[in-house]
Amino acid sequence: MTENLKEIKKDLAKKLKKERFEHTEGVMYTAAALAMRYDEDIEKALTAGLLHDCGKFCSPKDQIKLCEKKGILLTDSEKEMPALIHAKLGAYLAEHEYGIRDESILNAITYHTTGRPDMTMLEKIIYIADYIEPNRKIIPGLDEVRRLSFTDINQAVCLSAGATTRYLKNGGKSVDPMTIQTYNFYKKEK
Repeated sequence: MTENLKEIKKDLAKKLKKERFEHTEGVMYTAAALAMRYDEDIEKALTAGLLHDCGKFCSPKDQIKLCEKKGILLTDSEKEMPALIHAKLGAYLAEHEYGIRDESILNAITYHTTGRPDMTMLEKIIYIADYIEPNRKIIPGLDEVRRLSFTDINQAVCLSAGATTRYLKNGGKSVDPMTIQTYNFYKKEK
């Protein structure tokens, strides 16, 4: 891990709640393992994994205010589902507060909650690492997604996007259209 990443990690340890920081570390190390498996840049995976939830240092209400202040455009779905906002805010903070200029890292942070059709390998790695990291509470199908993540990442993306869609619909919650598009794209890829 570079000195820069160590400094970012120290800063996030102070800003994030203890459980969120533990999750962040889990995503970072899971992303590194997936990067090794899929021959992706490990440093980029560590960086995106470490910063993927950096926008969750404050409440959703404060995240919305920050986005308005910084000129970050939010979709209607994001306004309806504030749990999604931290992804765009996180990419902004990664760039403007932590000096990350690599577009592939910023995109991996941006799309880690909803995914998107035809993701890059780094985007898929962060999307899946966030879903399968060791600190995640056990949900139906998690073991299968974890197993598939290291053998067929596209199928793992499909299963996780499908599970997220079902979970939200069954709970009477809205589903972001991008999550549905992600599921449909990777369902066809199978």
